[in-house]
Amino acid sequence: MSQGPDAMVMIDERRWYAANELLAFLLELAALACLGWWGSAVGEGAAPRLLLGLGTPLAAIVLWSLFAAPKARLRPRLPLVLTVRTVVLGGGAAALYGVGHPVAAVAMAVVVVANTAVAEIFRRRPPTSPTDAGR
Repeated sequence: MSQGPDAMVMIDERRWYAANELLAFLLELAALACLGWWGSAVGEGAAPRLLLGLGTPLAAIVLWSLFAAPKARLRPRLPLVLTVRTVVLGGGAAALYGVGHPVAAVAMAVVVVANTAVAEIFRRRPPTSPTDAGR
């Protein structure tokens, strides 16, 4: 059974979709780490550093799980989901800037914007499976 060029495009499209989803997950983890780093760096004294270092990423996790996660408890419309993504992922980039790494912060922000744009392209036209090629 031979596969034509359309089947190869679909296979490649699914790989790009999976790669973009993996990148999105890694960006989410990086944002949480940056928020924790920032929180532990800005507090005055041990207790505020501990509270901010743990509380800031925890607040981001709660916000994300309620509104932006794929299986979020609340399913808001796309503008609110994108707003939450902006707050959490943009907050991670801003936190990176806040701890003194402006170049890394800009790089993270650029990757977040590109990843979100690609995710929206796939959302509007989901990747098809190779079994759909014959239809």
